[in-house]
Amino acid sequence: MTRLLFWIALVILVVMAVRSKVRAAMARAQAQAQGPAHAGGAGGPGAGPWRRVEDDTETMSNCAHCGIYFPSSEAVRANGRDYCSPAHAQLPPK
Repeated sequence: MTRLLFWIALVILVVMAVRSKVRAAMARAQAQAQGPAHAGGAGGPGAGPWRRVEDDTETMSNCAHCGIYFPSSEAVRANGRDYCSPAHAQLPPK
């Protein structure tokens, strides 16, 4: 009876190990199919030096008076030029 329980336990352990390996391989294949950006966070699977970063950039403009760069969405436009503030829009361009 002990031998039978031993073999049943051994078979169960082998089946569990095989299922674990198959799940890991499927998860790895799915992560590769989705691309590196969908593979997980900084410490998750697929993290590495070539992980794609989402593009959240905005174009920058520079003030016609002082030359400082700022996001184009914050520009004050006057006389066809971009300025960083309404005060600089009243001053002459450089």
